[in-house]
Formats: sequence, C-alpha cells, structure tokens
Amino acid sequence: TVTLTVTGNNGNISTIDATVTVEDKVAPIAVAQNVVVQLDASGNGATTAALVNNGSNDACGIASLALSKTDFTCANIGTNPNTVTLTVTDNNGNISTIDATVTVEDNVNPIAAAQNVVVQLDASGNGSTTAALVDNGSNDACGIASLALSKTAFTCKDIGADPNTVTLTVTDNNGNVSTATATVTVEDNVAPIALTQDITV
Repeated sequence: TVTLTVTGNNGNISTIDATVTVEDKVAPIAVAQNVVVQLDASGNGATTAALVNNGSNDACGIASLALSKTDFTCANIGTNPNTVTLTVTDNNGNISTIDATVTVEDNVNPIAAAQNVVVQLDASGNGSTTAALVDNGSNDACGIASLALSKTAFTCKDIGADPNTVTLTVTDNNGNVSTATATVTVEDNVAPIALTQDITV
C-alpha cells in the first residue's frame, strides 16, 4: 500500500491510498553443461539436474531444477548424442529451458570365466579346442563382442605332466577386456595301426 499526497498551490493537502502489485515476469537464466555418465557393472548409470546445471540464476531466486532424463543404460552408448533438457523455474513460476549432452560410457571390464577342457588327438596326432568351449559363462552387462583363446591347436608333444595353460580373452561391446586362464589336457586314445608282413627265418 502506498499513499498519494496531493498539495494544492495554497498549501491544502489531500491523501489517498493505492495498492502497488509487484510482479516478476522475467524468466530465469538457464545455464547447462555437458556431462559424462559412467555405467556400473549392471549397465546402469544416472545423472542429476544439479550436475547438469552450470550456474542458472534469477534475481528473485531459483525454486527448482528438473532434467528431462536422468537414467541411462547400455542402449545410450553410441555416436548419437543423448540430449537432455534442463528446466529452471524461479521463485515466481517463470521458466527457462536449455539443452545439454550426456555422454554415456562403459568402462567396466567384462567378467571372464574359463573352464578346463580335454582335447582328444586324432589318428594324425592333432587336436584342437575353441574359445567357446573354454568359456564358462563370461558375461558383461552391455554384451560380449568376442572370445579369443591364446592356443587352440595341440599335438602329441602337448601330452605330458606339464599343464597346457591357455588364456581366454573376453572383449565386451565397448572394448573393455578381461582374461582368465584354463588348463587343456591333451589325450591320445587312438590305438596304433599294427601292420605285419610274413618273413622267412
């Protein structure tokens, strides 16, 4: 409430009250920054409006910050940008928005699991195994891209007391790598070929 005082040329005075309504129609200044989200071992990650906010402000104060998307998974990794919108609301209900980019990364190594295998040599003295046979449930939340084995082919010279240790290399879909070792036991269960000839004594 304000009072208007009117004074005439001869000093006569009158007053009257009036109401001044103060309004804030100025939108806040929204400022955002790009952020990086690291996925966890289960393939999930998150960010918040506070992390994306980069100093949004308003003369009368900020009431709230909201982000259009906060949760991310393996599906959000890639070349396409994850664009999110930061909504800034001031204390008087004025709203501004601004976009930011969320880069989603998977830096968690896969879980490599290997099992020992037995390789039976054939009649020519050769035998082999594969990474898939040595694998024992290797896994990654974002998926396995490849399995590789350090040695797959075996011969008679690999039979013996010394273990044939092989390394299984597991690479996930985002290039993270883990390894596990296993033992390949080489066996020769093929009977020899017996050839005879008649002789004269």
